[in-house]
Amino acid sequence: MRYYIHTFGCQMNVADSERLASALEKLGYQMAERPEQADVLVVNTCVVRRSAEEKAYGWLHMVRPLKERRPDRVVAVMGCLVGVKGNEGLRRAFPWVDVFMPPADPRPLVEFLARRVDEGRAVEDLERMVRYALQDEELVLPLSERGRKVTAYVPVVHGCSFGCTFCIIPYRRGPERSRPVGQIVAEVRALAEQGVREVTLLGQIVDRYGKDIPDGPDLADLLRAVHEVEGIQRIRFLTSHPSFMTDRIIEAVAELPKVCEHIEIPVQAGNDEVLARMRRGYTVADYKRLVEKIRRRIPNASIATDIIVGFCGETEEQFMDTYRLVEELEFDVVHIAKYSPRPGTVAWRTMADDVPPEEKERRFRMLEELYERISRRKNEALIGQTVEILVEDRNEKGKWFGRTRNNKLVFFEDGDRDWRGQLVSVRITAAGPWSLQGVPVEPSLEPGRSPR
Repeated sequence: MRYYIHTFGCQMNVADSERLASALEKLGYQMAERPEQADVLVVNTCVVRRSAEEKAYGWLHMVRPLKERRPDRVVAVMGCLVGVKGNEGLRRAFPWVDVFMPPADPRPLVEFLARRVDEGRAVEDLERMVRYALQDEELVLPLSERGRKVTAYVPVVHGCSFGCTFCIIPYRRGPERSRPVGQIVAEVRALAEQGVREVTLLGQIVDRYGKDIPDGPDLADLLRAVHEVEGIQRIRFLTSHPSFMTDRIIEAVAELPKVCEHIEIPVQAGNDEVLARMRRGYTVADYKRLVEKIRRRIPNASIATDIIVGFCGETEEQFMDTYRLVEELEFDVVHIAKYSPRPGTVAWRTMADDVPPEEKERRFRMLEELYERISRRKNEALIGQTVEILVEDRNEKGKWFGRTRNNKLVFFEDGDRDWRGQLVSVRITAAGPWSLQGVPVEPSLEPGRSPR
C-alpha cells in the first residue's frame, strides 16, 4: 500500500505533512513517487491567499479521475481549507473526497485507514494502533527521509490569537496553543538521532510561544532548552511579530552558538495609517527601533520581512512610504504579496478592496526590483570571502547546496565525496541576487560563529 501527499503553503504545512507521512508509514504504507501509484492521496492545503486556495481546488479536480478509476483509492484533504471547525461546503463540492482533516491533525485519516484495514478488530485494538501511529516522538520523519534529511521544521505553537485584519489563519488554525518544552525537546532529540542537523522552530507568531500558559516559558527559554540537544548544530525560528520580539529573545540569539543570526520580522507596510488598518499594533518608528536594536546587539544578523502591497485604501504615497522603508533598512530577504481579500476576515467584512489589480501588480514589481538590487549588491560584497554552510543535499545538476547561518543559499561543485550534513567552509566566487557560488575550503569541525 502506498501514499502520496501534495503540500501547498507554508513551512507549518510541510511539518504537518511529514507527521502525517510518519503516521501512515507506521500503519504499513510506503511513499509513492506519483499520484497515480498511490492507494492514499492527500492534499495539504493553504488559504492565506486566493491563488493558494485555487491551486488546492485544481488539485482535487485533477485527482477525481484517479478516484473514479479506482473507487477503493482513498482521497483526503488536510489543512487550512478544512479549518479547525470543518467545512461543509467543501464536502458538498467534492463528494469524491473520503476524509477531511483539520490543520496539524492526521487522526481522522489514521482512524479511517485503521478501521478499513482491520474491520474485525476490537475497538481497543484499533485505538491502540491509532495511538501508536500518532506518537510524535516515535518516528518524526518518514522512513524514506531518515538519514538523508539534514533540516527539519518543528511546530512549537499552533494557531494564532492575534487577529490582523487581513489574515485568515486564526479562523482556520484556531487560537494559539503552545506545546510543552519537554515534548518539543524530545522531538528535536528524535530528529537528531535520525540524522537531522538543523531545526527550525515554527509558529504563526513564534515569539508568542508560551504566552498562552500562565507563568509559562517563553521563546528564549525554549531556544536554550533545544540548544542542549546533542547532534543539533543549528537552530532557527520563524515567523516573529515585531511587537513580541523581546530583549530576552534577542539576547538568546546573540549568546547561543547554535542559534543562527537570521530573524524574520514581517513589517507588512511602511505607513502608520496602513499598519493601523491592518491592526498590526506598532508604528514604523517602533519597527525601525527594533531593527536598530537587533543590528546593534547582533551585528551580523540578517533580517527578513514580509510586505503586502495594495491593502485596502493604500494610496500611492502610502505605498511609497513602504518603498522608502525597504530602501532605508536594506532587508536581506523581502517576501512580497499582493493583497488578496479572504472571506471572514475583518478586512473582507469592513473594508473595500479598492486598489486595482494592475496597480497591485505595478507596486509588486517596483518592490521586487528594489529588493533584487539590494540583494545583488549585498551578495556581490561576499565574493572572495569564506562562509560556513550546512550542506543539505545535491540539486538536479549535481551541485551541493546549503545555507549560511544568516540563510544565504550557496552552491558548490565537488563530486568526489558526500558532503551531506557537514558544516563546510566555502570561498565565494560568484554571486547573484538569490544565491551564491563557491568552492569548498574545508569542513568545519564545530558549530560556531564563522565568517558570514
